[in-house]
Amino acid sequence: MYQSCLSTILNLKALHSARVDQDKKDLELKSTSNWTPLQSPKERQISCDRSHHSYDLCAINGPTILHPITSTFFLVDPSTSSPPSFAEKIRPYPRKWENFTMKKIKELTITSTPQTPRCEVQHNVPALVFSAGGYNGNFWHDFNDGLIPLFITVNSVFPDQDFVLVITEARDTWVTKYADLLQTFSKHRIINLNNDNATHCFTSAALGLISHGFMSINPALMPTSKTFTHFRAFLDKAYGLGQRNYPSKHKSPAARPRLVLASRKGSLGRVILNQAEVKRVAEEVGFDVIVFKPTPRTPLQEAYAVVNSSHVMVGVHGAALTHSLFLRPGSVLVQVVPLGLEGLGEMCFGKSARAMGLEYMEYKINAEESSLVEKYDKNELLIRDPTAFRGKNWSDAIMTIYLKEQNVKFELFRFKEYLKQVYKKAKRFMDKEG
Repeated sequence: MYQSCLSTILNLKALHSARVDQDKKDLELKSTSNWTPLQSPKERQISCDRSHHSYDLCAINGPTILHPITSTFFLVDPSTSSPPSFAEKIRPYPRKWENFTMKKIKELTITSTPQTPRCEVQHNVPALVFSAGGYNGNFWHDFNDGLIPLFITVNSVFPDQDFVLVITEARDTWVTKYADLLQTFSKHRIINLNNDNATHCFTSAALGLISHGFMSINPALMPTSKTFTHFRAFLDKAYGLGQRNYPSKHKSPAARPRLVLASRKGSLGRVILNQAEVKRVAEEVGFDVIVFKPTPRTPLQEAYAVVNSSHVMVGVHGAALTHSLFLRPGSVLVQVVPLGLEGLGEMCFGKSARAMGLEYMEYKINAEESSLVEKYDKNELLIRDPTAFRGKNWSDAIMTIYLKEQNVKFELFRFKEYLKQVYKKAKRFMDKEG
């Protein structure tokens, strides 16, 4: 799944970059405080904004009934200015530019037909509707395509307002995993269209999620001026109290900064081949080292307790580094960048790390530290200049080389010298924040 993520990012990077300036201008002209769909003129009780590169956003500005079996939202008593059986369609997932993904997202219908189903469950608040399909289930995408856009949308469309979350294509395991975070957004019971057949009534509805780009929150586009730091504080609100239930099993002496070493499974590629030696070297530098092996079943409160109580996180580029969102502002994130993945680090993790106040560092491996030198001649373009080798288009074969075939074996003396710089930053943070 993460391989698909990288393919998408790399193949669309040029297109995205070309459109970013225009999108930014368009978004600035439509400052959210002025154009939020729930403020549309009354005569347009159903409105959709389809002008954005990443997402569509629709609104029903009046009482609405959800009929989950047909995935339809009915405007109750539509105004006479609406044409008979007027309807809009939306796939509420913020990867609009990616056709092959969007085709898999369930399409919802919004209609103003006067014939509406009978209401079975009454909610005296609006509904916020989005899809947890697409790439969700991959930890990076859960945040990039779901939870960060959800935070943006809530603070743009429903600031300081009660609402109900209505989610399509949400697996029970996904809802369970993020239950604490979702309930921090809304205390109401989540309506999961996968397994709810009752008709629900709301005072109004917003459908879709607003995205500001990969792992981004742009305060200039937020009526509440929220930043990534606010999102990090929101995570603390959801998971911080959980540390009482999941106390860290690792107690370090007060004088030793704690380093979390993210571990990867052998079948995934980008594995640290000499992990035991790396752990020993880090301990020699002065760290108390925790080898962190997250799985899809790892409770997020437990993961939060481990990462949030640490001073440094070190890991090879991959979805598991999304746990860096749990680091405290001021702590250190070291992303180990394998051959051929230069540039992705900043886009996937560096930007968000800096935005929430982390000390972000990259350790770019050299050819001798890549397992690819055991299979390919080090003078081949594939090793010597991966950017030139891959060109502008990443094929599946090229991605397999750099993502699946490649593992990392640190040159211990080089990495130890690098860790000495990391230690100074971590120790300074520990002395200040504990």
